[in-house]
Amino acid sequence: MPIVVVGLSHHSCPVTVRERFAFAEVAIPGVLGKMREGGLVDEAVILSTCNRVEIYASTSLETQACFQGLHQFLLDHHGYEEPLDEELYRLGEPGSVHHLFKVACGLDSMVLGETEILGQLKKAYDLALQHGQTGSRLNKAFQRAFNVAKHVRTETNIQRGSVSVGSAAVELAEKIFSNLSEREVLVIGAGDTSEKTARALLSRGARGIVVTNRSLEKAEALAAELGGRAVGFDRWADEFGRIDIVISSTAAPHYVLDRAKLEPLMKLRRHKPLLLIDIAVPRDIEPEVNFMDDVYLYNIDDLQAIAADYLKQRQEEISRCEAIIREKAQVLLSHPAQRPTSPGTEPALGHK
Repeated sequence: MPIVVVGLSHHSCPVTVRERFAFAEVAIPGVLGKMREGGLVDEAVILSTCNRVEIYASTSLETQACFQGLHQFLLDHHGYEEPLDEELYRLGEPGSVHHLFKVACGLDSMVLGETEILGQLKKAYDLALQHGQTGSRLNKAFQRAFNVAKHVRTETNIQRGSVSVGSAAVELAEKIFSNLSEREVLVIGAGDTSEKTARALLSRGARGIVVTNRSLEKAEALAAELGGRAVGFDRWADEFGRIDIVISSTAAPHYVLDRAKLEPLMKLRRHKPLLLIDIAVPRDIEPEVNFMDDVYLYNIDDLQAIAADYLKQRQEEISRCEAIIREKAQVLLSHPAQRPTSPGTEPALGHK
């Protein structure tokens, strides 16, 4: 059974489209089950991050029929009624396997060589695995992808320099505020991306961190690690008189900050500049706030310019990484029925 990929990413469409197709983690097992029950796929994994929404599947259907079925499934599931053609990519073998390996290695990321995507891919695979939605074909492919990523990380310099969305966000903050030593930061959402961003801000000299989250316990735990303060999710607006930078990355399905809420808060600031970095998908902050005086709003797509600077540092390593990917993909595709077929049994990759 061939492996196929259907998805969209920052390469194919802006965040305004991607956020319409984002899957909440809690809903993914049910969605995978629905695709299998409908006969669309035999195995499947859904990867939904701030930069991409992708379905990896093994199917007994003819490839084009599977592409069309998954395309329509995405439209129907998300209630999307507008045209969606060039934004959605469809990959069959060998392109699907090459793509999986490139994603795992950070070669398809906005910030080339970043490491966060590997953890997100492992989490997506484990979620499908734990709910019985994968089988021998995807198990082998994902296990090999993780090993290829490790191989690329140790054998090349693709991850040289700043390599995460969080650190790119910090670069942006330093362009607005040349010195972070006098800046107070509010982090909305205590997830992995928020934590990495907060740590990066502190390492660059930010004076203080305030953390808020719908779970106060999680906010307190992160604040304790970072030497900051935690506030309840119903009280974070009270901090706007003191903070300079807001990093927002929640899983909320709607805006947590809009213009109507921000306008009275800005009066507390006495025209001090406010930098808002929205790294959530769907977006946390209403785009309209960018039209307000003294407010600077950037979303996940705006980090692309910073990522382009990193690209120059890593360009010479891309060919080395792609050679490794081609070699390892060929091995997988040449022996699709070979063991291992169970998680955790993939041998380590070494030099040939």
